[in-house]
Amino acid sequence: MNFTKLFTRTGFGVLFLVAVAACNNNKADKKAGDSTVAAAPAGAATPGTPIKYDSSKRYIYLTWDDSPQPPGTVMSKNVFREEGIKATFFSVGFNQVGPQKKRLIDSLRNGYPQFLLANHSFSHGFRDQYSKFYSPAMTDSAFNDFMRNEKDLKIPVKIIRLPGNNTWASNGQIDGQKSENALVKKLDAAGYKIIGWDLEWHQAAKAKAPKESVDEMLKMIEQRFQDEYTYQPNSIVILSHDRLFEKKEHADSLRKFISELKKDPRNVFETIDHYPTVQKK
Repeated sequence: MNFTKLFTRTGFGVLFLVAVAACNNNKADKKAGDSTVAAAPAGAATPGTPIKYDSSKRYIYLTWDDSPQPPGTVMSKNVFREEGIKATFFSVGFNQVGPQKKRLIDSLRNGYPQFLLANHSFSHGFRDQYSKFYSPAMTDSAFNDFMRNEKDLKIPVKIIRLPGNNTWASNGQIDGQKSENALVKKLDAAGYKIIGWDLEWHQAAKAKAPKESVDEMLKMIEQRFQDEYTYQPNSIVILSHDRLFEKKEHADSLRKFISELKKDPRNVFETIDHYPTVQKK
């Protein structure tokens, strides 16, 4: 199936309901204001608790991969907190080495509802050997790699991003590069939601730095919304990596990026447990 055909104006919609009126009590959310953070149901602080959507809003899911990668993870987390917006960290178990990195993972897990900890495999696809990781002969081993990561990092949700692969799966609906892969089908059958991405803030060649400028990223986001060229209507999943923002100048670019997005009252930042295909039962 041609993946580009997935991003069409029809076929993947969910019914957008009336906006939630109540604000949660998270300190960072208060700092951002109602225009940047979607309200959660009163008293809800459990990952995966459904929200209702406002069809007049545009939902932005910032998803950062490969944590813990200090200082990039710390810098990104601080910017998100200071700007009062929500973000998801897809984390890798073998990166959690030593007490500092363990505390960092704990801070992400305990940071909900502002931060969500999600699963990016223990070994990052058997240490980037993707052809091996996704081979039929390794299906059980790769599945167990995700299960180990979930257990070791105490990941609170059944949400996965495949390493090195842009695939979506939810309740038997599988789209993307690995739509016929045995591992993907096994994860989906076990009730896991697999999240791809609509737009990536790439890493510059031979440098731990963002490739695209803030203005380029903002322009692409606006164009995707205007063209309705996202996997789900009124929602955009942005992928980047913690390590890109370890230097102050790059963290400042991230801060500018978020500040510019916050200027549009339609934009709402959410964690990926509130993405439409994840909430759909």
